[in-house]
Amino acid sequence: MKVKNYTRSFAVIAICYLILLITNKEEMAWWLKPLLVPFLISIVAISDKFKTQKILLLALFFSWIGDVLLMFTNKNVLFFISGLIVFLIAHLAFIFLFNKQNKNTTNKNYLQYIPLVGIYLFAILSLLWSSLNEMKIPVTIYALVISIMLLMSIKAYFEWKKPANLLVLIGVLLFVISDSILAINKFYTILQFSSFLIMSTYLGAQYFIVKSILTNNKV
Repeated sequence: MKVKNYTRSFAVIAICYLILLITNKEEMAWWLKPLLVPFLISIVAISDKFKTQKILLLALFFSWIGDVLLMFTNKNVLFFISGLIVFLIAHLAFIFLFNKQNKNTTNKNYLQYIPLVGIYLFAILSLLWSSLNEMKIPVTIYALVISIMLLMSIKAYFEWKKPANLLVLIGVLLFVISDSILAINKFYTILQFSSFLIMSTYLGAQYFIVKSILTNNKV
C-alpha cells in the first residue's frame, strides 16, 4: 500500500512539475524538481528486499544529486560539468545493475544491435562536435557510457522475464532521448519546450527503470 501511495505522489508531483514547465512557469517548477527522484528512492527503499536493491538506490541517489547540480548551471559552468560527472556515475551504476539481474537465458541476439547503437553514438557526436570545444572529451565519454547503457538494456530485453524486459528498454530509450535533447539544446541549437521535453522523458525513464527492476525481482 505504501508503494502505491508513493507512486501516486510521484505521479501527481511530476504532472504538476511538467504542467509548470509547459506553461513557462519554470521559476515555480524549479522548487519541485528536487522532490521528484526522492519519491522513486522511497519506493525502492520500502519495497521487499532484493539483491540489487542497494545498487538501484545508489543509481537513483546519484541521479538526484545530478538533478540538483543541473539546477544551478546558469550560475557557473562547473555545475554543469559536475552534473555530467554525477550522471555518468549514475549511468555506470545502472549498467552494473542491469548485468547483476537474474537472467532467464544467455541469449546473444542483442549483439546484432551493436551497429545500431554505434550509429546513434556517431550521429549525436557528429552533430555536436564542432560546437563542443573544450567539452569534447567529457561529452564523448558520457555519450559512450549511455550508449553502453542502451546496449545493456537491449541485452536485458532478450534475457529478462516479461514485462520487465520491455519496461527497462523503454526506460533507457527515454533516457537516451532526454540526454540527446539536453545535449542538442545546450551545444547545437535552442529547442522550443526543451525543458518540458527533457524532463518528461527523463522522469519517464527513471520511473520505467525502477518499475522494471522491481518487477524483475518479484518472486
